[in-house]
Amino acid sequence: MTDDNVLIDWEVATATAVRLAPKGPAVTRREAFDAVQQLRSLAAEASGHVTAVTRLRIPDDQPPARVVDRTGWIRGNVGGFRVVLRPLLEKLAAKSEGVPGSGLLRGVGAKITGAQFGVVLAYLSGKVLGQYEIFLPPDGGTTPPGRLSLVAPNIVAVERELGVDPRDFRLWVCIHEAAHRAQFTAVPWLRSHVQDEVAAYLVEAELDSAALFARLRSAAQTIRERGLDGGRDFPLGLLDVVHTPRQRDILRRLTALMTLLEGHGEYVMNAVGAAVIPTIDEIREKFAARRAGRNAADRLVRRLFGLDIKARQYAEGARFVDAVVEAAGMDAFNRVWTSPNTLPTKEEIAEPERWMARVLHTDASSR
Repeated sequence: MTDDNVLIDWEVATATAVRLAPKGPAVTRREAFDAVQQLRSLAAEASGHVTAVTRLRIPDDQPPARVVDRTGWIRGNVGGFRVVLRPLLEKLAAKSEGVPGSGLLRGVGAKITGAQFGVVLAYLSGKVLGQYEIFLPPDGGTTPPGRLSLVAPNIVAVERELGVDPRDFRLWVCIHEAAHRAQFTAVPWLRSHVQDEVAAYLVEAELDSAALFARLRSAAQTIRERGLDGGRDFPLGLLDVVHTPRQRDILRRLTALMTLLEGHGEYVMNAVGAAVIPTIDEIREKFAARRAGRNAADRLVRRLFGLDIKARQYAEGARFVDAVVEAAGMDAFNRVWTSPNTLPTKEEIAEPERWMARVLHTDASSR
């Protein structure tokens, strides 16, 4: 058993997710074939539209989009999670090496954790429309390029649910994912920067149980003194309890970056206009209503899996991009991609004029 399989049994995770994944929409073989072919074609077309809006050029040597079903999405993401979590899992495995009885306990625990992980993947497999993957297993010892994946059953299910034009909706989704591909391919340092930040966050994990319990006691004391609804300035989220101070700093940077990337994708998909997507206004309106109209149970599950945070990132990031582009233009906004130092902080995303003052040396209020 490999080190990264000691604490999470990835085979169990995959099997559980595949077994529990919801069934896709009912389609004929011809409908499925046509949807896959059209998504591949639209993904290629989307790159040109993204470049026209962003002025970021996607290199010509990119592999074509990968159109998958829910099982394909699960298998691909298991591979990605193994890459992401390997440093942490190897560290944990090494720490428990030699502890009496640890082998048996780890074997049982790995299967339980794998099954739990599979439940999460099964749920997500029915929600994700597409993604640009930067964490991929080595291919022949070399780092593979990023991969754009589109989940055909989910796209078809949502377009039917909304009652929108299939071709227009599919292109709209492809443009969002192609925007992410542009970010990670036109900005040479971005992919390694994200990978390094995530690796640093995981490696920084504090495995000393005494220190962890001390932080838990401190958190409990804070909650007792201030209450669970400690206000906007309440310093401890649930995840903060198990973070080291350095992890909190890294997480703030990663959160700000993910908000920028998701918001930029949202901005691009809505900026292409009716000349490219004739029914774009209808799609935007119905998709926004769908996001807002989820029932309480669905909202709870999405909150548990962090999908509510991702939805907020779309809106907050798009407002930042829109504000900067409107005030200073797209070329000025693109200075955000100069280096890690020009990325906005969480506070600057909330107040774009602060980023413009720092990076563009302008006062947005005077424009």
